[in-house]
Amino acid sequence: MTEYSSLVEILQNKALEKPNNIAYRFLQDGQTESGSLTYSELDRQAKAIAAELQSLLQPGSRALLVYPYHAGLEFISSFFGCLYAGIIAVTTNPPRHGKEVAKLLERATASGAKVVITTAEFLKTINTGIAINRELATQTKDFIFLATDTLPSDLSTNWQATKIERDTLAFLQYTSGSTGISKGVMVTHGNLIANEEMIRQGFQHTEETIVVGWLPMFHDMGLIGNVLQPLYLGTPSILMSPVSLAQKPFEWLKAISHYQATSSGGPNFAYDLLCLKATPENLAGLDLSSWSVAFSGAETVRAETIDRFSHIFKPCGFRREAFYPCYGMAETTLLISGGLRDDPPVIKYVDGNALEQNRVVAAKPEQKDAKAIVGCGRTWLDQKAIIVDPQSLTQCSSDGVGEIWVSGSGVGKGYWQQPEETENTFNAYLADTKEGPFLRTGDLGFIEDGELYITGRLKEVMIFWGRYCYPQHVEKTVQDSHPALRPNCGAAFSLDVDTTERLVIVQEVERSYLRKLNIEEIVEVICQSVGQVHEVEAYAIALLKTGSIPKTSSGKIQRRGCKAQFLSGDLNIVAKWQQSHSAGKNVTEIVNLSD
Repeated sequence: MTEYSSLVEILQNKALEKPNNIAYRFLQDGQTESGSLTYSELDRQAKAIAAELQSLLQPGSRALLVYPYHAGLEFISSFFGCLYAGIIAVTTNPPRHGKEVAKLLERATASGAKVVITTAEFLKTINTGIAINRELATQTKDFIFLATDTLPSDLSTNWQATKIERDTLAFLQYTSGSTGISKGVMVTHGNLIANEEMIRQGFQHTEETIVVGWLPMFHDMGLIGNVLQPLYLGTPSILMSPVSLAQKPFEWLKAISHYQATSSGGPNFAYDLLCLKATPENLAGLDLSSWSVAFSGAETVRAETIDRFSHIFKPCGFRREAFYPCYGMAETTLLISGGLRDDPPVIKYVDGNALEQNRVVAAKPEQKDAKAIVGCGRTWLDQKAIIVDPQSLTQCSSDGVGEIWVSGSGVGKGYWQQPEETENTFNAYLADTKEGPFLRTGDLGFIEDGELYITGRLKEVMIFWGRYCYPQHVEKTVQDSHPALRPNCGAAFSLDVDTTERLVIVQEVERSYLRKLNIEEIVEVICQSVGQVHEVEAYAIALLKTGSIPKTSSGKIQRRGCKAQFLSGDLNIVAKWQQSHSAGKNVTEIVNLSD
């Protein structure tokens, strides 16, 4: 591959080499191609937007990008417009209605962005949200709102080239907020190019690669994987709104089949959703034989999902070997580790009781307490991952579970204007050897034969009677216990009750069960299952309305958000069970709020 210093250089090169080749196509409803961009068109649009931004801001200033899901091509043009102008792009999810505009402007304020760029249509939504809130109207009087789809293309002639190097900040990539407050990771052009090369090598992408993507473009996997990776390769990308997956999930697979895509993927829940919606009618006519990289990341990759999806879609030409479990995070631009393409997923069975003691002990699949852990591959290029005891800050033994620490050229420069958080997270050193700096991921795992396995989150691990208990394991047990409980839509966390850590479960109910909910039966089966599998007693169970559990924009459960809303009473609860102590006895009370 050619050595580049910036994404601007890459796009300009593609615009010269293959000006009329289509870089991006957008499927408006998941089916209909509503627009496309060639490399020369993208280059021209980016220059026009950059010229306007240069008239408003100095290089190094920030601009907030907020685009509706259906305006994917406009988002791409504006993102590159920021890069061409030397402006630091700040990505964010679009507010669903006027009342959410306040959150959007909080991010603008936190990043120091004075310009908000969007479409003319979406600007009306933003203005409506501001109009109904006097405080917002006061806060935004100094903001500049720019509708990029109304700018004339001949503005491109006014663009002035800006010096951009590998260390130049490209954008602020905000963390998902699944385990706390969202923070803006400072990502440079060098970080991006290094990570794109890691993805290229790990996924074994070539000039024949065709990408189909539905993930939000403000999300790291959507932007780095589905938008920038194809540009880096000089190959086409077919994009659709994430709303398409929610409403008609099979449009994703139809697009792969129609365009004969080779690389596509998403979090584990997306594969589960397809399995749930699979019918002979949906499978008819699908040709998934071209799909060679079905990447799965951003949340726990489940062995059961791999097996189920591979079995259901094998008649459509899908190969189990196409599954590509990987691991990454916003702080490392995107990718940390991934396997070898065409190798089957690596699944290791370990003793669950030993795992709770932070030890790795091999087990047989049929063993009572066996846990299936999916391997997430190895690191690439100069990226390095080690396993560290979070207490002693020394490396764990080969059979020990610890915090995953990472170093390498894909690691961002820290959190925007958060020096203390940056120091704690990005500048870790081993206590004995002083090796570093490393990024502390906050994730727990182990490495065996070069393969990285993720076991949970350091900050989310619960401790009951001195034993570690992983929330994702409890959640899986709960969701398997009764058909009324929605897969991938629950959270387990602990509360301190009378100086004792107690287990709380919040779980969505399938819509078809809401009207005739047998609460006593569901509570009983959850308590029995969790008690038998994890030897933990549930303290409280909240059953939620379908589609109401707090999630990040990429579909990850926000366990901290669930805990906060449980305590504040803001969850959309249809039934609640909780232990109370009366006269020295455990008394259970069921409150049915569905009537």
